[in-house]
Amino acid sequence: MKFISWNIDSINAAVEHKSVRGEMTWSTLNEIATIRPDVFAIQETKLKSTGLTKKQATAIAELFPEYHLYVNSSTARSGYSGTMVLSKVEPTQVEYPTIGAPGSMDLEGRIITLEFPTFFLSTVYTPNSGSSLIRLPERGEWDDKYREYIKTLDATKPVIFSGDMNVAHQEIDLKNPKPNRHSAGFTDQEREKFSALLDAGFTDTFRSLNPDTPSVYTWWAQISKTSKINNSGWRIDYYLVSDRIAENVTESCVIDTGARQDHAPILLEINV
Repeated sequence: MKFISWNIDSINAAVEHKSVRGEMTWSTLNEIATIRPDVFAIQETKLKSTGLTKKQATAIAELFPEYHLYVNSSTARSGYSGTMVLSKVEPTQVEYPTIGAPGSMDLEGRIITLEFPTFFLSTVYTPNSGSSLIRLPERGEWDDKYREYIKTLDATKPVIFSGDMNVAHQEIDLKNPKPNRHSAGFTDQEREKFSALLDAGFTDTFRSLNPDTPSVYTWWAQISKTSKINNSGWRIDYYLVSDRIAENVTESCVIDTGARQDHAPILLEINV
């Protein structure tokens, strides 16, 4: 099976594609549509609390005909965060879980989980620790709650889960590790929490297949005009799987988005 995951940074910007960046986002979305993944998971949809508008729903339906669509929008703050999943096959069950996260995190539409006969498929948009690490304590609580949630799924059947996890795990996972030791996404706490997630029985599929491959990133800061040109990026988007099905992974890679900065989609192929 083939899976794709992407932090799109606004469904509306893609559908409207009125700016240069919007055009690039729309182009990438069309490219993904031609790949026809079995499941396409999207983070940071930035939809209204009521979900897709008619125009947005029509555009998605035209690109992904006959897919089953599931949306989890933020009710804490409209137009913020949010996740969406498109699946060729209708799942046996869909969950929009709350995990006991602090503050408004459980109301921000951050997780969708689809259950299939032999596995769970879940996507997540992990909260950012924020400027000056103001949200780092709450982020740590989220990581603990999320890890426990994924473990409960894994206790029933294997899990394939993806998303913008807002952490570069190892120094190899970002261009400039030393000056970013105290930056959101590369603090000791966030990295340790990600290690704890892996130690709970899960495999980072890209790093498993490419243990020593440097300079492969999934996010380049928009604030820097040269971040993509210089490949000054971070690998903060992941496909993780239960350890017991990790040997079934045949591909885990990043989809090239050309000059577009911000997040790139990631692709997983696995026999399940």
